[in-house]
Amino acid sequence: MTHAPSAPSEPRPPRPLPRILTVKAAYRLTPNMIRVTFAGPELAGLPEGREGANCKLMLPEPGESREGFVARLRDGQQPLRRTYTVRHYRPDLQEMDIDFVAHGDTGPASRWAHHAQPGDFLGFAGPGPVKVAQFDADWYLVAADPSALPVAAATLEAMPRDAKGVAIFEITDAADRQNIDAPAGIEMHWLVHPNPLNASDQQERLIRSLDWPDGRVQTCIAGESGVIRSLRAFLHQEKALARADTYISGYWKIGLVEDEHQAMKRAEG
Repeated sequence: MTHAPSAPSEPRPPRPLPRILTVKAAYRLTPNMIRVTFAGPELAGLPEGREGANCKLMLPEPGESREGFVARLRDGQQPLRRTYTVRHYRPDLQEMDIDFVAHGDTGPASRWAHHAQPGDFLGFAGPGPVKVAQFDADWYLVAADPSALPVAAATLEAMPRDAKGVAIFEITDAADRQNIDAPAGIEMHWLVHPNPLNASDQQERLIRSLDWPDGRVQTCIAGESGVIRSLRAFLHQEKALARADTYISGYWKIGLVEDEHQAMKRAEG
């Protein structure tokens, strides 16, 4: 029996180069959070309404020129990537804000943000979809540590103004509280945990102490993976919330860098 030769597969089109974004300003939003504002025509055409969505930032090497960085991307050399969140996008001004937890020089993205000056640059891919696309619950539960504060804040600001629920933020210092345009019916809690590298159960203890409402509940919860694992079990097993209604994600894990944490998440399925 003979077989007809298979048709040659079409070559994949080359992956488009990331946008190269330029820093307009960088400043301390709070003692432990740095806001970097990017601006310029490179932001033209960015999808609107993606505040709270993930994006990938590609970091140049210290002292690397823009030309050298772009040449490296064209050659297929992958720079260091980190996952962040679109906090604000102002298409009329071609501006976007991304908030970085300030770790000093202990991590590459924090180091980049700590030293960022107007005219600096990095690569940008995304954004992806927002984490909570529809708001049709009777009650909302939002919880975040500093790593997830941008997605939690953006989710609160996107909610209907008559939304009801509870938001819990675990921050490093009382001065890290932020002004968030949450609906008046959202009860806000700010918990101080001075050393994020020590495990904390403050969020879970508060969540377990809540008077659980009747009706449909939606969540937006993210942060350290150990905290998230325990909260996921509580929400899905004890409270029997529908998985479609529970955005809950580990953004980092004590003792692991992002690449190691992402590998762990893939292994866990």
